[in-house]
Amino acid sequence: MKTVNSISGGKTSAYIAKNYPADYNVFALVRTSDKGCMFPDAKIRQDVSDRIGEEFIGTLEEDAIIYTMLDLEQFIGQRVEWVTGKTFDEIIIRGDKKYLPNVTQRFCTEMMKVQPIFDWWLNHLKEPVEMRIGFRANEMSRAKTMIHKTNEAGLLENKHIIGKSKNGKRNKWANTGWQKPSFPLIENGIFKDTIEQYWKDKPVRFAYMNNCVGCFHRTPVLLKHMSEKHPNKFDWFIEAEQNGYGKRTFKNGTTYDKIKRSFKQTQLFDSDFNECDSGYCGL
Repeated sequence: MKTVNSISGGKTSAYIAKNYPADYNVFALVRTSDKGCMFPDAKIRQDVSDRIGEEFIGTLEEDAIIYTMLDLEQFIGQRVEWVTGKTFDEIIIRGDKKYLPNVTQRFCTEMMKVQPIFDWWLNHLKEPVEMRIGFRANEMSRAKTMIHKTNEAGLLENKHIIGKSKNGKRNKWANTGWQKPSFPLIENGIFKDTIEQYWKDKPVRFAYMNNCVGCFHRTPVLLKHMSEKHPNKFDWFIEAEQNGYGKRTFKNGTTYDKIKRSFKQTQLFDSDFNECDSGYCGL
């Protein structure tokens, strides 16, 4: 069985890529078509476009994640497969409405992270793989939740289109078992402190925090902080709410515009937050 390291751009999955070499390393890039979020370096934009086979304008994660992946590839001495799906702008369009993901319907993770990696697997491998997941030794509950979702063969399945009905009007679907999750950091008792210490003197640049700047898993106070650090990207989330139809928002009970305008008397610093505030996109 071939092995695959799923790389998110954070220190934990990067640690796995370096210390647990696999047959393949795969990174799913979240894109936006909004030129207000354009990646500033034209040469690197073209490099990324060449890697993914799609036009790369920008990402709704921090721009630093692009440098992370380029640095990491050099540091580990192995190729990183860059994959991507629809842009975030495209996935929120449902007919004539904007349908926004939230904590109960996290289709952004499925469509921009999981699906592109599955599509890459379907096009290149087609045989079940061992997928290394970056859960640390204190995250056994997350691992158990993922294992609980596997089928009788111990594989996670993905529902996908396999053709059309006889009349050509409907899609035919199938569930395909494709990845066996494994958790090397749990197996070897690796905690966050070990990972942080490892990266202190290494030539890999990391973002302040992983995931999208406006990730709805984040606390309102952290979202306010991100609105100040990355105003153009945060404004994308505000506009997605304001330009949609109906009352759906990324977070229940508030809007991103209200969050941006809140806490005006509070000065926030990077050191005021940690990954517990940030949440995660389910990977």
